[in-house]
Amino acid sequence: QVELVESGGGLVQAGGSLRLSCAASGRPFSSYFVAWFRQAPGKEREIVANINWSGSSTYYADSVKGRFTISRDNAKNTVYLQMNSLKPEDTAVYYCAADGFPFCSDYPNYGMDYWGKGTLVTISS
Repeated sequence: QVELVESGGGLVQAGGSLRLSCAASGRPFSSYFVAWFRQAPGKEREIVANINWSGSSTYYADSVKGRFTISRDNAKNTVYLQMNSLKPEDTAVYYCAADGFPFCSDYPNYGMDYWGKGTLVTISS
């Protein structure tokens, strides 16, 4: 069992930055793929970024490519999402999730076994 807790959300103006953290406890974290998702009001949950166990491979949604950076520190059991040049359309609840395999949009919950409760990010125009 892995427990995930997100932090770092808040209210910032457009063009600003935030860094989200996803802290894990429980089973060894270093063997898991970790992904960030987000869900805006009235919209479906969508993938934002994904990182493999070592941090050597990452994936970004087109909407955040070049603005967001996912990274991990396995010694601290933490994954980060650095968000720069934020836009009002980035407003959402951001969730981290972990699994032994990369996310897959063909499966319920993107095939991710463990989810945090989310942190709210609000970008004002």
